[in-house]
Amino acid sequence: MEPVSVVDYHTAGEPFRIVTDGGPVVPGSTVAERRLTAQSTPAIDAVRQLLVNEPRGHADMYGCFVVPPDDAGAHFGVLFWHKDGYSTACGHGTIALGVWAVESGLVPAAPDGVTEVVIDVPSGRVVARVTSSEVTFQNVPSYVLARSVPVAGVVADISFGGAFYASVSAASVGLAVIPEHYADLIAIGRQIKWALNDVAVHPTDPRLNGIYGTILYDDLGPLHQRNVTVFADGQVDRSPCGSGTSARLALLHADGLLGAGQVLTHDSIVGTTFRGRILSETPAGVLTEVSGLAHRTGTSTFTLDPLDPLGTGFTLR
Repeated sequence: MEPVSVVDYHTAGEPFRIVTDGGPVVPGSTVAERRLTAQSTPAIDAVRQLLVNEPRGHADMYGCFVVPPDDAGAHFGVLFWHKDGYSTACGHGTIALGVWAVESGLVPAAPDGVTEVVIDVPSGRVVARVTSSEVTFQNVPSYVLARSVPVAGVVADISFGGAFYASVSAASVGLAVIPEHYADLIAIGRQIKWALNDVAVHPTDPRLNGIYGTILYDDLGPLHQRNVTVFADGQVDRSPCGSGTSARLALLHADGLLGAGQVLTHDSIVGTTFRGRILSETPAGVLTEVSGLAHRTGTSTFTLDPLDPLGTGFTLR
């Protein structure tokens, strides 16, 4: 395997590793097709494993391959990945990619200080508006799929924000979204995700089927919540979760608790914050935008020693 160069960011505490050189060529005519190719091609997926597994990564690492867009309307496409595979959407990654695209010069900074970075992701096209103080991304339409679904002795609401999420009040399972409850939040989040996975069926694209994560949340006051998103198989989002924030906005809007233009302050388990708002309603769902900021943490070039018995690495969770 050739050396692979990356630049690392964090968005509100959540890591995001962008491959800048030495990454795989992923065939396909669209980003959604390229995701399926990456999932089914061992040589491509080996690069994901190299970058996400220990000792080069960790169980909660997140990153992406930058790929061509679906058409000339976007600056680039992206395949998001984590320790268990490839996701259909990633809000914190979109924020990091917006910052990276401007900082790297891939997308020239606009003279007025607001630079639009258009990105094709597996679930659709998103737009990140980048300034010096924050990144605001407009997501694909978000909507409610199901309400009050029984699971694990409680009920969950299922909504879509680029991926499907099951939302459950942390108090209903006897927990709070605090670091002291971290292990228990992971355990119940995994249980709920897998119990409801077959319930989440996308109306037009089966590639988007399945529960991506469980959002356990605390209500902190009017339009102020704290959440932890347990996604993939026990992976924890340190940020307030960008696409998960859109999924929460769809639920709050459906309940009449969040109108167009109102802002949800959405905190994470580590105390960082995203701000989310409803822009408008469409037949496909509500259009949302989520604001946050990403910061560069370093650059690296990773190699694989052909004599290394650990190969592309391992995870312990």
